[in-house]
Amino acid sequence: MDRRKFISNLGTPVLTACAVCLGACSKSDSSPSSGGTPPPSGSVNFTIDLNSQLTAVGSSLVQTGVIVVRLAAGNTPSSFTAVQVACTHQGTSINFNSGANKFICPLHGSQFSTNGTVTQGPAASNLKAYNINISGSVMTITG
Repeated sequence: MDRRKFISNLGTPVLTACAVCLGACSKSDSSPSSGGTPPPSGSVNFTIDLNSQLTAVGSSLVQTGVIVVRLAAGNTPSSFTAVQVACTHQGTSINFNSGANKFICPLHGSQFSTNGTVTQGPAASNLKAYNINISGSVMTITG
């Protein structure tokens, strides 16, 4: 096969792959703040078994659009935090950095305290915080 035909045949699959990649990287319009995963709408109400989940300080889990993190030992509400997982800037899922004890958005670097307050932009709005109740080894998240 000559070079011109090879490049011509190669062009279509490469362009298709690029189009798919660009589409996957583009913003979604699902969030009111211009893209990404929207914060949960309506009310949230779920339970977590503390005997098997969130057993180590710094551990986290995401459920129903909420990220729950164990901040300290003990099964008291003050040992945990629960905030929306979607960054208020563009809806990207935030992560908890246990070394820095804060939430960080991997997309543009917004940072939030453990109670969801913005500490560094570009996000301008706080994360929604959820209520935590504990009975024995069962934690209930509501809000």
